[in-house]
Amino acid sequence: MQPTTDFDPGKLAKSLLRRSRQGALATLMTGSGDPYCSLVNLASHPDGSPILLISRLAIHTRNILADGRVSLMLDERAPGDPLEGARIMLSGRAEQAAADELELLRRRYLAAHPTAEDFVSFTDFSFFRIRPSGTHLVAGFGRIVDLEPQRFLTDLVGAEDLLEAEAGAVEHMNADHRDTMQLYARQLFGADEADWRCTGCDPEGVDMQSGQTVLRLAFPERVTSGTELRKMLVKLAGEARAKAK
Repeated sequence: MQPTTDFDPGKLAKSLLRRSRQGALATLMTGSGDPYCSLVNLASHPDGSPILLISRLAIHTRNILADGRVSLMLDERAPGDPLEGARIMLSGRAEQAAADELELLRRRYLAAHPTAEDFVSFTDFSFFRIRPSGTHLVAGFGRIVDLEPQRFLTDLVGAEDLLEAEAGAVEHMNADHRDTMQLYARQLFGADEADWRCTGCDPEGVDMQSGQTVLRLAFPERVTSGTELRKMLVKLAGEARAKAK
């Protein structure tokens, strides 16, 4: 089916990847190859690919270590009929985190799931990252699209300065600019007042979270450095204040 003219499948798929905190993970049972599905918590890498923190005691982890092919279903959790909401079925390979990316994955996962701090250091738990090979988006009648990774992942080429500055920017926003986060949420999204905090930044936007509710503040243009990020956040704060008047 072809999407309608006002439908941007890549943008919707990106948003679901960034906003999802749980998903249904399908793995292949060792030995038989039978499908096995489980519920997992997840966070997102700066490029949007899913991050998992899973235990070797779990069946899905043992399955992944034997065969990394997985599928992950994410949905909008919209009220009413769940089949009316958008959802993606992402396919790819789950790979255990390399030593040079552990710090990044740990930081972004714990930003999304602070209570995981209680067991993240347990020896049976490890970080995995799903490397997508494609996704199947279902967003209603006439809105069913297969997407290649370049359509729903964020290009990080040239954004090294931003990635290096991200941890400090997130800490600064949460320590000194919680009022600005409230402003973004209320005026740009119409969200209720809550304890909104920043969980991550990337070239295309900022993720904000209160409890398990996540808002994706998309940038009108790409940013690739800490300086550009600050300017963009100031600009968006100005737009939010203008709406508040």
